[in-house]
This record gives sequence, structure tokens and C-alpha cells, in this order.
Amino acid sequence: QVQLLESGGGLVQAGGSLRLSCAASGRTFSTYALGWFRQAPGKERDFVAGITWSGGSTAYADSVKGRCTISRDNAKNTVYLQMNSLKPEDTAVYYCAADTYPYRSSLRVISEGYLEVWGQGTLVTVSS
Repeated sequence: QVQLLESGGGLVQAGGSLRLSCAASGRTFSTYALGWFRQAPGKERDFVAGITWSGGSTAYADSVKGRCTISRDNAKNTVYLQMNSLKPEDTAVYYCAADTYPYRSSLRVISEGYLEVWGQGTLVTVSS
């Protein structure tokens, strides 16, 4: 079973940038679609971005489109979320998650969030 560990969160001023990383254990990482989600205090966990196993397709929530980029390095078993032009409303715990059905070409499962494998989260705080 793949395990995920996020890093890169922290405190940043509005307008700043952060790059989150999610490192995975396991040899099957490269076959899984991956996603980033976030949960703000008192709110439900929401989809942020997803990427297919090959990296050939990506998807973004409207709230981050144009400001965030998801990417992956299968050689390093790592998925990234580059976040630019951060806003106070981006403050949340950010989680990565894996769709463990191998070689799935669609991001629908990722975007719906019905996933079995989750990281523990990393906190992003954006000050105004």
C-alpha cells in the first residue's frame, strides 16, 4: 500500500508563493493518479488539483485555476503543487491523495475525492 507524506506548508503573505510536495512510498506510485485537496477551518475538504499517472492530464478547481500548477516526478515518487498569488482564503490544511486503480486515464475519481490513500496534511497559512 502506498503511503503519502506532504511537506512545504507554512506561513506566507498574500501574493506570495509556496510549493507543496508529497512523497510516496511504494513501487506502484507511477501507476496512480494523484490529487491535492484542502480543508479550511470549519469547512469540508475540497478538491484542488489532480494529475493522471502519466502526467498527461491535469485538472484544477476553479478557485485555483491559473494560480496553481500540479506536477509529478515519477522517478522521485513525488507530486508537487506550485501555488502562486496566494490569498488569505487559500489558508487550509492541504492533503495529497492517490487513486490506487492503476493507469486510470480519467481524473473523475480523483476530483470526487472518494479515495483510500491520504497523507496527513500540511498547513498553509496566508496572511493579509
